[in-house]
Amino acid sequence: MGHPVGKVAALAGVTVRTLHHYDEIGLLRPSGRTASGYRSYGDDDLDRLQRILFYRELGFPLETIATLVDDPGIDADAHLERQRELLVARMGELGRMVAAVDRVMEARAMGNALTPEEKFEVFGGFQEPDGYAEEAAQRWGSTPEWRGAPALSKEDLAAGEAARQEWVGRLNAVLDAGAAPDSAEAMDLAEEHRVMLGRAMGECSYETQQRIGELYVTEPVQLGFLVREDEQRSGVGAFVRDAIRANAVRRG
Repeated sequence: MGHPVGKVAALAGVTVRTLHHYDEIGLLRPSGRTASGYRSYGDDDLDRLQRILFYRELGFPLETIATLVDDPGIDADAHLERQRELLVARMGELGRMVAAVDRVMEARAMGNALTPEEKFEVFGGFQEPDGYAEEAAQRWGSTPEWRGAPALSKEDLAAGEAARQEWVGRLNAVLDAGAAPDSAEAMDLAEEHRVMLGRAMGECSYETQQRIGELYVTEPVQLGFLVREDEQRSGVGAFVRDAIRANAVRRG
């Protein structure tokens, strides 16, 4: 028995548009069509969607998910075993973070001072991408924005990394939904991107942001400072660049 796309979307907690997008990119093609030509999903399709959503929840980009679910050497049971191992690893990491937060709360309640290492234990030791400082200084060191940039503390860097990760998560959600770069959601992300740059540079004009956005396409290595390599998917650099352009037009 086939399941209509609306019912599958409701069951899986995704949008119909997301399922359409998965069909368009070949990640999840429905095995049937109704007499009226609408998508119809069989039980095997639902099993595949379950695997896709598991991997997506674990943070894998869609291109990687496609490779994983299409691996002929891995059956359904092996997928479940792998996903369980990944989930257990995440549980351990979240448990470590909860314990670190608890220690901070306890120390504050007792009026005890924390060492710098203890303060940042929750982040697992944040580090900038290799070569980031040197590359940034070489490229932007002569600009007024760089010369006026504020000095960033370790707290600032950790907060910036947390904001970047959260931003990338919402960017991926917009991409998954099949939104256009000039959609309101994409342009809002572009505006947040400009604000994040401003925190690091002291000021970031729309013109400067567009120059940086161009580098995400012409020099993909620059994209890695915003969207790490393991978070990237095909076309993300061009999508962000185009969203930046559209937002600049929207803001006049």
